[in-house]
Formats: sequence, structure tokens, C-alpha cells
Amino acid sequence: MTETNSANTAPAQNDRVVRHTLIDRLYHWLMALAVLTLMGTAFLPILGIKFEWITVHWMSGILLAVLVLIHILRAMIWQDWRHMMIWPSDIRDIWRGFVCLFSSTAALPAKPGKYNPLQKLYHLGSAVFVLAIVGTGLVMLLKIDTPFWRRNPYVLSNDTWGWIYALHGLGAMVMITMIIIHVYFALRPDEFYLTKSMFRGWISRKEHQQHHDPEQWRG
Repeated sequence: MTETNSANTAPAQNDRVVRHTLIDRLYHWLMALAVLTLMGTAFLPILGIKFEWITVHWMSGILLAVLVLIHILRAMIWQDWRHMMIWPSDIRDIWRGFVCLFSSTAALPAKPGKYNPLQKLYHLGSAVFVLAIVGTGLVMLLKIDTPFWRRNPYVLSNDTWGWIYALHGLGAMVMITMIIIHVYFALRPDEFYLTKSMFRGWISRKEHQQHHDPEQWRG
């Protein structure tokens, strides 16, 4: 019985291509939790839903900052950060994809590796605005009392505080748009296999060959 079970399960395992390790999936969902909590505590009071939001907001901000730091260290030390960079070939394929919307005879974009050019572009945009939110948010912690420090709003001038609040608010508004875009593409039928991989960690061998260039795939 044991030998039969092993023979039956082996092909199923071999048909899987790991896309996201457990640590990467944990990071993704913890970051999603932190960002959504920050969004909720920032905008729900503006909409008239009153509650004690400041403590939850700054604690979620600290969590997001720690997660971003871990992600940067992991990308720089244990992963190859260059695989998420935008290269000339990515710009070419983005243009080809745009042209294909209007011409059936245009050259098709090349099959991507693990991440396609638009995913890389989304990642870059998210990185810029998340870092802006985290950086300005950490400075804004100087204006609130916590169990670890006392507020000191006089460290910076009023004009400087105005720029910090403006950048923080702009980043927050842009991130709402980024989240909507992310959810939209996550629910598209042609992209849903990627969404499932963020839960289970893998895609099928068929999906791997159909949507990706195995020669360009990098962990």
C-alpha cells in the first residue's frame, strides 16, 4: 500500500513548479494586512467612522517598516534583486504589448521569466510609494506619545512638517489606486493561476510552460 501511494503522489509533485516559498507568502500576506490596516485607520475616520485609531495606525506602520526592511535585506542577500529590475527588453515588451492592442500583425512580446514587465513596473511603483509612506510615517512618529518615547513636534519647522504630511498623504492616496489595480489583476481569469500560487506556493508545469519562458525563469 505504501509503494502504491508513493507512486501515485510522485507525478503530482513533479508537475509543480514552486513560485513562492513559504517565507515569501508570509511576507506578502503580513504586508497586505499591515497596508490594509493602515488604509482603514487612516481613511475610515475621515468617512465619519470614529474610533481610537492612532495606536493601531502607528503600530501597523512599525510592522510595515520592519517587513520592508526584512524584504530589502532578503532581496539583497539571499535573492537576486536584479530579476525585478526594468531592463531595455522589458520596455520593448511593454511597447509590443501596447501595440498588439491595436494591431493583430504586430510582433508579440516575448514570454517572460518568473515576472513579466508589467509586474516589475508595478513592483517598482509600489516600492517608491511604500518607501515614501514608511519614511514620512517614521518621522511623523515624533508627533505622538507612545510607551517608548515622548512627542517632540518641534524638531522640524512647520514648512517641513507640511511637506512630510503632503508626501505621506500623496503616497497613501496612490496606494489606494495600486491596491485596486492589484486586486483587479489578481481576479482576472487569465491571471488567477498567479493568485492561487500566492496561497499554495506553486503553479503547474503546464502553466509554467504556457505563460513563462523556462530559460528566463529565476527564483
